[in-house]
Amino acid sequence: MFENSQESRTSLSEYGEFGLIDHLTKNLKINHESTIKGIGDDAAVLDFKDERAVVTTDLLIEGVHFDLSYMPLKHLGYKAVMVNLSDVYAMNATPKQITVSFAVSNRFPVEALEELYAGIQLAADLYKVDVVGGDTSSSTSGLIISVTALGSAKEEDVVYRSGAQPNDLLVVTGDLGAAYMGLQVLEREKEVFKVNPQSQPDLEPYTYLIERQLKPEARKDIPPLLKALDVKPTSMIDISDGLSSEIIHICKKSEKGVYLYEEKIPLDPAVISVCEEFKIDSTTIALSGGEDYELLFTIAQSDFEKIKGNPNFTVIGHMAEEKEGMHLITRANQKIPLIARGWNAMKEKED
Repeated sequence: MFENSQESRTSLSEYGEFGLIDHLTKNLKINHESTIKGIGDDAAVLDFKDERAVVTTDLLIEGVHFDLSYMPLKHLGYKAVMVNLSDVYAMNATPKQITVSFAVSNRFPVEALEELYAGIQLAADLYKVDVVGGDTSSSTSGLIISVTALGSAKEEDVVYRSGAQPNDLLVVTGDLGAAYMGLQVLEREKEVFKVNPQSQPDLEPYTYLIERQLKPEARKDIPPLLKALDVKPTSMIDISDGLSSEIIHICKKSEKGVYLYEEKIPLDPAVISVCEEFKIDSTTIALSGGEDYELLFTIAQSDFEKIKGNPNFTVIGHMAEEKEGMHLITRANQKIPLIARGWNAMKEKED
């Protein structure tokens, strides 16, 4: 876990639970007036006045959601915050506070948790959120992290998954598939290292993909951009489990069908290149890869001119009546059913 085995290691027992919390959170600062009371009492006290509060929680478990053989702890702390903030932005809301809880085994010294919290603090500083509480516990199975994010929005600005209408345009931000292919590169190099621990991988050609996997960024720029363009999405969701899964979520909640066009799906050239290297279909990766943390939303056709030509947005399809079903239109102009093959944490491992 540490390159330098001579680094100092401080036992967790030297601090105790409450001393550890004080030690890790001593540099956190408050950014919002709505944070009446942060860390240091039985609960945080928040004042949202006339706004709607949104709350979301994600759990990250070692061996299921991350592998510390190639995931630096600072990056892990940062990513744990991002996956939650992304959900808040998907509600067209602004994140204000987070709580951070974790369980650790005794193989982790205090210095390891300092690295984890350095990533959490960096994310909190860059995204202007307050860390207002959490919990710590021991673990018999490695590291477990739970982050809860709280945000707010005016009632009229909140966007749900359930508002899509027939003929609405389906829009996605950024590009897709890079995070999953970054994971494939890291997993491949991990296996090479097992065989030859002296090997030093050349990861330079994969920089963009690896960064998308290890240090994703939530799209905090999108809600204010949409507001500036005078566009309110009719539905919205973040892409954490793959494009197809998220489209199906919107369809089911909105009780609508969809036509998704393969040729419109935005792919970075690096994704296409590495998919060829791995002999994997790039469309399949975009549909099922996950962890892109881009935003997927629908807009009325009348709003198309407002987003037309904006490099942040790609129109990839349109909604339809529920009876028409959910379809992918291939580059060969074939219509095939859209199926959710995104990542499933509860799926049993194959033998």
